[in-house]
Amino acid sequence: MCFFTAGQKEVRAWPLQIGTLAPRAAGTIHGDFEKCFIKAMVMKYDDLKENTEGSRDFREVETKVKAAGKYRAEGKKYIVEDGDIILFMHNATK
Repeated sequence: MCFFTAGQKEVRAWPLQIGTLAPRAAGTIHGDFEKCFIKAMVMKYDDLKENTEGSRDFREVETKVKAAGKYRAEGKKYIVEDGDIILFMHNATK
């Protein structure tokens, strides 16, 4: 399975084993993200797709998904699901 990260310039798929917890998923991006995990902001692909009509600006779509109540914070015990779009919050420094 895989989850996605998305932004204005890029969407990226990250492969994972089924049953992976959010901190471990963050670690696939960068090891420090796993160690310094705070939370995962998650939206489902179907919710993103449903709110893209009329917009190609990711920030605008993200705002629509939030307004629809379909963007949520998940903690360390969240099991990442196939197709999740995730923004990881962490306190890792550069």
